[in-house]
Amino acid sequence: MPREAGEIAAGYAFAGPALDLGALLWGGECLADARIRIPLPMLNRHGLVAGATGTGKTKTLQLIAEQLAAQGVPVFLADIKGDISGISAPGEAGDKVAERARDVGQEWAATGFPSEFYALGGIGTGIPVRATITSFGPVLLSKVLRLNQTQEQSLALIFHYADQKGLELVDLKDLRAVVTFLTSDEGKPELKGIGGLSTATAGVILRALTAFEAQGMADFFGEPEFDTSEFLRLAPDGRGLVSVLELAGVQDKPQLFSTFLMWLLADLYNGLPEVGDVDKPGLVFFFDEAHLLFSGASKAFLEAITQTVRLIRSKGVGVFFVTQTPKDVPADVLGQLGNRVQHALRAFTPDDQKALKATVRTFPDSAYDLAEVLTGLGTGEAVVTVLSERGAPTPVAATRLRAPESLMGPVEAGALEQAVRASPLYARYADAVDRESAYEKLTAREAGTRAAEAEKTARARARAKPRGDGSVVEQVVGSGMFKSLLRSMGTQIGREISRSVFGTARRRR
Repeated sequence: MPREAGEIAAGYAFAGPALDLGALLWGGECLADARIRIPLPMLNRHGLVAGATGTGKTKTLQLIAEQLAAQGVPVFLADIKGDISGISAPGEAGDKVAERARDVGQEWAATGFPSEFYALGGIGTGIPVRATITSFGPVLLSKVLRLNQTQEQSLALIFHYADQKGLELVDLKDLRAVVTFLTSDEGKPELKGIGGLSTATAGVILRALTAFEAQGMADFFGEPEFDTSEFLRLAPDGRGLVSVLELAGVQDKPQLFSTFLMWLLADLYNGLPEVGDVDKPGLVFFFDEAHLLFSGASKAFLEAITQTVRLIRSKGVGVFFVTQTPKDVPADVLGQLGNRVQHALRAFTPDDQKALKATVRTFPDSAYDLAEVLTGLGTGEAVVTVLSERGAPTPVAATRLRAPESLMGPVEAGALEQAVRASPLYARYADAVDRESAYEKLTAREAGTRAAEAEKTARARARAKPRGDGSVVEQVVGSGMFKSLLRSMGTQIGREISRSVFGTARRRR
């Protein structure tokens, strides 16, 4: 082995448990004895998988997820193209797989891994994943609705009002009902009391909500709300469960699904205890198409992402962002990603060349000419640097990656449907529930107001005493529903919802 290659290989000779990525490439040859690895305890130091379209990023996710699951670490994967479901089934042997295994010194064996399949709002094949509007919070919802900074702040005031008044925002019609009430003649005095929210801005938010609902987005919000602790489960045999969120059915709603992924991560952060440095992560969360998350994000949103990524490591969760180039990720976030797997980049245009130079600058000093290597990598090859067991960056290593042992493609639709319906979680989340919340309470309040006004008019006209069996007003005011409404609409000291940096509600587990 050449001296330079030996020095690189020595940087990956870890003593503890690790994931095998592949073998070192040097001088045009693959050195099977020079294994490139990631220490298992360093997987909660976050990472980046990047590269141009068609360079093998999805297979890299699959490779890492398989080995994590095999070592008892649960994994979350977002399946945007619909081709990751194959991780649940054994792979298919073939000449290409055999050649790759021989090149990297891999003892390949077809293996399927325990998996659960989910679908946002039940759109697609999977256990439905929903969030309540209250839990989703104003910062994430503002990004989905594409509100500006002023409108985002106004939406936060509306959430604050609903929190104070005990108006649960379960679905879109609840939030729309609260905004409609605050812009009505009856609600305008309430509007003045919540901190400078203008009627015009409330109207803009109401129109955005109406348009959003008209696009078929209502299915994503409601109950039963998904409990993200489901992602932390192990299979009966002790392997980590691979949770696959099928997003192929919502590919045309990138703002929504990318923001929803952030809600899942924020909810995990809210609910998990501090554990500090651990022998292995409690969960590794792969955030695919990460550029969609940061595109058009407000300052508050970006600050919340940065803080969540910084702090969630101490709760035993590792986050890998998956995108085309490192420049898709803000510098404050990129600086926290200790493990890097960079697939090939293209340099066909001036913008491509600029992105290539920027990517090279994000790597430590290297024995390679990285600009040349990154444009010459083949499919399933990448430039790697990770954190060693001591937390120091390893030498940059051009790597031929191992072949996944599960199926490299989707499972059959029938098998996928059968797996979903056989899950014990399906019965818990399959059917949406519409219980009493803000919409019903405000509707009841409006009905009570109309009844009182009608009774007042009748009294004025009749100038007669109320009937002995009780007037309409007395019946309404004395009803259990009205008393419940009064209790819920009053300020509830000590019961206001606690919210995180994202404005997401802290789950009462």
